[in-house]
Amino acid sequence: MNIKGSVALVTGANRGLGAAFAHALLAEGASTVYGAARSDFQPTEPGLVPVRLDITDAAQVTALAVRLTDVDIVINNAGVFHASSALGDELEAALRTDLETNVFGTLAVSRAFAPVLAANGGGALVNVLSVASWISLPRFAAYGASKAAAWSLTNSLRLELRENGTQVLGVHAGYIDTDMAADVDSPKTAPEDVVARVLQALVDDAEEVLVDDVSRVVKGGLSADLATLYPMPV
Repeated sequence: MNIKGSVALVTGANRGLGAAFAHALLAEGASTVYGAARSDFQPTEPGLVPVRLDITDAAQVTALAVRLTDVDIVINNAGVFHASSALGDELEAALRTDLETNVFGTLAVSRAFAPVLAANGGGALVNVLSVASWISLPRFAAYGASKAAAWSLTNSLRLELRENGTQVLGVHAGYIDTDMAADVDSPKTAPEDVVARVLQALVDDAEEVLVDDVSRVVKGGLSADLATLYPMPV
């Protein structure tokens, strides 16, 4: 995918990883970046055009795809995390909320913009996933389930959009240094480093990018037995 001269849509672009995506795309020569967010924000960077979008609102998603017919890169970055345990009273509400955004919202944007990308030569669809797509962590019951489902859908989209010439890139990472992981006391990757690896993967026409050691180790160990993946505490 050639970023120079491209037109991109980034969801959740008002802060964190989404803002880093928007900035880096422009720095790499994108002509326009539509920065989508649920609430109004006023970017000052030339070329960054704010658009109002709640990805869980199907009507808004459809209407935006009708308006933005020049898009050839879609970055599905918007996501939510609600801490929950598998047996906790909070699980059902957390799971419904995380699925609504991380799965159904991502899918809605992907489906709405697939014809736009096809009409513009194929383009690229980037889905920000997680190492939690592959492995469960404490208090990650809802989030992990949503990211596992989003990973599966990303793989299905990749198969179906190949005939359109659309590059579908799945992004897996551990903790990223954004508000979502503000309370986490573990190593984190800077958003700018994540974005740099993702944009290089786009240029390389890759279908998957593992942006940190955590994601590489976890994926490499998925063939291990469950006792290795989930050891009993000592």
